[in-house]
Amino acid sequence: MEKRQLGRSALMVSKLGLGCMSLGTDAKQARTIIEAALDEGVNYFDTADLYDYGENEKIVGQTLKSVRDQVIIATKVGNRWNDKKDGWHWDPSKSYIKEAVKDSLRRLGTDYIDLYQLHGGTIDDPIEETIEAHGGTIDDPIEETIEAFEELKAEGIIRYYGLSSIRPNVIRAYAKHSDIVSVMMQYNLLDRRPEEEALPLLHEHQISVVTRGPVAKGLLSTRWREKADDSGYLNYSYPELKNLLSSIEDYFQNTRTLTEVALQFNLSHPAVAAVVVGASSVEQLKENVRAVNRPPLSEEEYSFLKKMTKTDLYEQHR
Repeated sequence: MEKRQLGRSALMVSKLGLGCMSLGTDAKQARTIIEAALDEGVNYFDTADLYDYGENEKIVGQTLKSVRDQVIIATKVGNRWNDKKDGWHWDPSKSYIKEAVKDSLRRLGTDYIDLYQLHGGTIDDPIEETIEAHGGTIDDPIEETIEAFEELKAEGIIRYYGLSSIRPNVIRAYAKHSDIVSVMMQYNLLDRRPEEEALPLLHEHQISVVTRGPVAKGLLSTRWREKADDSGYLNYSYPELKNLLSSIEDYFQNTRTLTEVALQFNLSHPAVAAVVVGASSVEQLKENVRAVNRPPLSEEEYSFLKKMTKTDLYEQHR
């Protein structure tokens, strides 16, 4: 499988990454899917300390232990479980990050993390105007958050760090004032909000985008008829979704599946290094592999998809 450079880092990630959140807690089933991914050339595995109270990290780490030097493990920090495990709160403090990374290392069974991602960011984090008003310096909590990642990198505990966020104010601040190599964000044919602001900015700064949600909760797959309902999707109503997805299927009839169209659309953008997709079965994983290994969209196909779908901007976190 083709591998692409992640930002300015030395990491070469397979253009399909396995999103491990959907693996569940059945260790045997999860191992089967992870091993199938390895067989298909996937080397990029994305987890988080939040998933299944850390159990996901354990399963991922144990399964990849024998091939640790051949894979890229990405995990996340910033969302802290409450004592009762009935919810979590945001904690980007330096002290928490430096403590949480030890727990992730222990669960993963490794002594380093390839890509450590800040899991979120809030509207209360400093926006670019606030930073400029302070003469280019950064107020807490971003300053100490960056310090934590930089110290972990200097100590060899993490190789690189990035964000997992869709918030324009957070992305702008970190793109300018930190050494992030990637931003994971939702991006798909039905959610093209990143195109106007985030993708051009990150591409300019040589920061790669790793997309999540590329099949829009199954709406951009062959199962869209059973997935679509009256709630629609973002600013698409149910009737709009039916008309749009039927039109796309008709256009690509007998040439590309809807899953293939969805994943190739994301990979067509120059800012995107990889698409991270979950899989709850080996067959689903193989379908995603087939989709990314197909030829890229032609200019005509890409233009058709952009013409048919909506663009928009984020209304919050400006």
